[in-house]
Amino acid sequence: MDASRRIPRTVWVLGGVSLFMDMSSELIHAVLPVYMTAVLGLSVLTVGIIEGIAEATASISKVFSGYVSDRFARRKPLVLLGYGLSAFTKPLFPLADGAAGVVAARFADRVGKGIRGAPRDALVADVTRPELRDAAYGLRQALDTVGAFVGPLLAMLFLWMWANDLRAVLWVAVVPAFLAVALIVAGVEEPDVAQAREGSAPIRFASVAAMPPAFWRLIALAALFALARISEAFLVLRAQEIGLPVVWIPMVMIVMSAVYSVASYPAGLLGARFGRGALLGASLVALVAAQGVLAALPGSLGLWVGAGLWGLHMGLSQGGLSAAVAAVAPAASRATAFGVFHFVTGVFQLASGAVAGWLWLRYGSAVAFGSGAAWALLALAVLATALPRAGTPAARVSH
Repeated sequence: MDASRRIPRTVWVLGGVSLFMDMSSELIHAVLPVYMTAVLGLSVLTVGIIEGIAEATASISKVFSGYVSDRFARRKPLVLLGYGLSAFTKPLFPLADGAAGVVAARFADRVGKGIRGAPRDALVADVTRPELRDAAYGLRQALDTVGAFVGPLLAMLFLWMWANDLRAVLWVAVVPAFLAVALIVAGVEEPDVAQAREGSAPIRFASVAAMPPAFWRLIALAALFALARISEAFLVLRAQEIGLPVVWIPMVMIVMSAVYSVASYPAGLLGARFGRGALLGASLVALVAAQGVLAALPGSLGLWVGAGLWGLHMGLSQGGLSAAVAAVAPAASRATAFGVFHFVTGVFQLASGAVAGWLWLRYGSAVAFGSGAAWALLALAVLATALPRAGTPAARVSH
């Protein structure tokens, strides 16, 4: 294959890092909502707020890490710091003996995610030719979701081996987290483009206001996506609600992540060929269907179909949104742009999680999922009306 058409080695390494860290994180997430409700006695509303605060914390951290990455023209140190912090927080989950301990662990873990997210996403753009970025982001996301598949699978295995001992299972997550850190140290090198940025003018927060209009249109769309996609913790809580045995509850995340992983890389190729706008529209259709099924179909049928459609939505949307940010942001402030993108997404995820938790507690799970479907329909309507004015689907979300 022509080297110019080949996805760079750094992208593969970062994909492997994401695989191991997501294996660790999703092993925890597959059992944590049950651990919080069944062992620690927390309510669904509290779980929703905790998850929302955790994601918002990650997103706020991304703004500052993106700025620092652009200001000092370095990506790897922040990527290493972020993944390292997340790795060192993993033992805090099994050591926690109350809600405060879990909140502290989730907070610190998400700070780590926030520190690494924007520099990592900018690094992918730095080392990849523009015409390959959809495929590169799709590949990294696909490897990430392989870890998200394997983590819950390991959770199921050890729940079975250790007689549903949730605290013991949480300890397993420590190993892949530190493997991810080792892979960064050994395999990620700072690209030449980072050195070229050293002579550029310093990045200031005022540069955020100077982002092009296409960037802010994308941010508004991303906010609607975040409102529509309530926390995946509610998939786990739905499994618990219908009476699925504890050992089988991680299978919900396995189904979701398997579809997510399979769809991500082909979605990147399709986005580059047919336009990201059409792909994002298809992802919203999948999300409407997922939450509609979870709201309307009783029992396990709705759960499994909904989880699969949820994964399809994620696979069709996440790589495309990242590639769109890389396309519209000025190269000198690319990490800052990713930070703003993730910050806005996190704030709206916090609102979405809190509202969904309150609706679940007050009116039931069907209303909570139904509200997400309604937001997804609104996002789809906004996207559909915006695309024709851009000339092409890709133009509206990438140029």
